[in-house]
Amino acid sequence: MWPKNMEAFIHGIPKAELHIHIEGSLEPELMFKLAAKNGIRLTFESVADVRRAYDFKDLQFFLDIYYQGTQVLLTEDDFYQLTWGYLQKASEQNVRHTEIFFDPQTHTARGIKFETILKGIYKALSDARQHLGLSSNLIMCFLRHLSAEEGMKTLEQALAFKDCIAAVGLDSTELGNPPEKFRHVFDLARRNGFKTVAHAGEEGPPEYIWQALKVLKAERIDHGVRCVEDFALVDYLVKEQVPLTVCPLSNVKLRIFDDMRQHNFKKMLNLGLCVTINSDDPAYFGGYIEDNIRALHKAHGLDFQDIYKITRNAFKASFLTPLEKQKHLDELDEFVSDFARSHMQAIPHIS
Repeated sequence: MWPKNMEAFIHGIPKAELHIHIEGSLEPELMFKLAAKNGIRLTFESVADVRRAYDFKDLQFFLDIYYQGTQVLLTEDDFYQLTWGYLQKASEQNVRHTEIFFDPQTHTARGIKFETILKGIYKALSDARQHLGLSSNLIMCFLRHLSAEEGMKTLEQALAFKDCIAAVGLDSTELGNPPEKFRHVFDLARRNGFKTVAHAGEEGPPEYIWQALKVLKAERIDHGVRCVEDFALVDYLVKEQVPLTVCPLSNVKLRIFDDMRQHNFKKMLNLGLCVTINSDDPAYFGGYIEDNIRALHKAHGLDFQDIYKITRNAFKASFLTPLEKQKHLDELDEFVSDFARSHMQAIPHIS
């Protein structure tokens, strides 16, 4: 067990989260509530039954359950409740800024209008900005197991709402669906002013990270833990300080690593990679951002300086404006200075 002042530091430090799938924050309690409201029969009998199913063999096994859960989301208010639930939890853990993935294809395939999805999510984001002081950006992901043509149709739908969407991304089943498959979709997205990110190097090989960078022109790599298998790639990522949005609990839950002690996060940090800590699909993987930080601290002894550096990485890697970033970085430095004084804990400053 770590000292109480480390627990206070982990909780109190202002945070940014850059890798959270809003559909993956659907807690079983809300799943059952929405199922009852919408007259949907679940294959699970209880909340406990749902949680017992969260013993995933791999990414695809998880996705099968994940997509089943999304069936309860039908109305604008459903998407609002889903998003607001995450934002409340994030605020309680001192997340100041979050960049949220959503998967419209998961819902439009069920006959839900794009506008219904976006309005519900965006209203919650607006309310969080006003009532919780929590800023956000929205990232629309393409499901890579579907065709590029279907991705293009989704992008065309999104163009009418591009003032509400900061970036596009790529998620779902990685193996067998390389980033280059979506070259033309991402080309059009960039021409229309969207920033770009992509899941790569989780189950897929380092080559997928190269493709995300060189073909899709991704500004951030989501996951990226397999980059260490390619020395030239590591050199490039360090030199360019390409952000990697790592999700430790997710990686263990999906059997990328057998346990947290085998996770390579600390190695990536020590190599000089611009790593950040995130929760991915927190309702399914056992915890939100603080839980991920605690798990890494317990397994790898992350110290105050490590946590400060990782948190600083996240704000710098966000899609906030330079002025907004600086405001958050100033708040971060003020917290660290005040904490060091009040706890008599030396925390080296990182420029």
